[in-house]
Amino acid sequence: MFRRDSYDAVVIGAGPGGCATAAIAARHGLQVLLLDRSPQTTFKVGESLIPDTYFTLERMGALDRMRRSSFPEKHSVQFYARNGRASTPFYFSKLRDHESSRTWQVLRSEFDHLLFCTAADQGAECWRGVGVKEVLFEGDRAVGVRVEGPGVEARDVPCKVVVDASGQSGLLTRRLGIPKHSYGLDNAAVWSHFRSAQRDPGLDEGATLVLRTSDSEAWFWYIPLPEDIVSVGVVGSLEHMVQRRTTMPHDTFWDEVDKCPEVKSRLRSAQQTRPIMVVRDFSYRHDRMAGDGWILVGDAYQFIDPLYSSGVLLALKGGEMAADAIAGAVAANDVSAAKLRAHESTLRGGAEAICTLVKSFYNPEFSFGEFLREYPHLQRDITRILVGDVMTGGFEDLWQAMDSFQLRLREVGAATAATA
Repeated sequence: MFRRDSYDAVVIGAGPGGCATAAIAARHGLQVLLLDRSPQTTFKVGESLIPDTYFTLERMGALDRMRRSSFPEKHSVQFYARNGRASTPFYFSKLRDHESSRTWQVLRSEFDHLLFCTAADQGAECWRGVGVKEVLFEGDRAVGVRVEGPGVEARDVPCKVVVDASGQSGLLTRRLGIPKHSYGLDNAAVWSHFRSAQRDPGLDEGATLVLRTSDSEAWFWYIPLPEDIVSVGVVGSLEHMVQRRTTMPHDTFWDEVDKCPEVKSRLRSAQQTRPIMVVRDFSYRHDRMAGDGWILVGDAYQFIDPLYSSGVLLALKGGEMAADAIAGAVAANDVSAAKLRAHESTLRGGAEAICTLVKSFYNPEFSFGEFLREYPHLQRDITRILVGDVMTGGFEDLWQAMDSFQLRLREVGAATAATA
């Protein structure tokens, strides 16, 4: 069935992280097997890319396919406060004059298929409809996988490194009982797709909009997609979106729309094209990224709240860094945990920068517009995070200003309450 008896790396899961690992490892000259248990790519959220995905897509060899795609171009992000006031758009081109200052809004089924084909183009052996039943160990070291699938006889496939990119199901994390570190954001999203919803003109047609509800208990994403479709979802705490409710998800969605006049106006003439969907998303990081002969990539390692569309970026960057680590480990004949996790602190630091900005947004009194009217010189730092330029740090001035700004908000709130 497979072209080889053994491989340098077997990658479990063909999402963005797995495909990035497979494509870039193959470009390093490694023998790579990419497996996904689903016979075809599936529909999922995570549709808005951010600009720094460009550089990993470039290393994968995927940019030409992206340029030829029908995905709308995304040049900015704009925020709406709970009073309906819009911030100035965060145009990525103000940060850098480069092709990477624009990105795309994608249908994930098509995007993931594009990345799967890219990995195959680069020389990885790619199979769909073939699942990994278990990871094989000799002592504490992973040495291969046991595969199975419809019409596929179960067999063992030896390899030097097993890459778990199986998403939140976490094949290896479940087997090894790896604890999670929670970032303290436990939310739920209720969402759907709409045809003929209002889009902004010109350069802003493909912009992502982030809109607070009037009570600040939830926020909406508004993402233009191909074929006149817009993805619209509302995110709030699990308690607010699910636990307090006696209504069905359809009613929950439209109840929240009523609290966001801008979204309500944009959907006035739209037709819903998908059933209302519900997904729980919570922010976490597993306490171990790698062990001897194995490494975690993408959601199998960590996930950050979808507010700034960072999920695909972190998956792609994690896959890219994992591929480089694997290539170095194989060349050195050293696939130890220390060798495979050399990039962990860099990736973790980037995720924590995103998470810090996310938590500021979830302060119901916080407004990007008001913050930047007081600290206009920090717009560049916020835009850096919004484009995904988070791996090199340098946000100390931003965090200090945000702490001061939010402290004043609390003091004003306390004074107001005391005089009420």
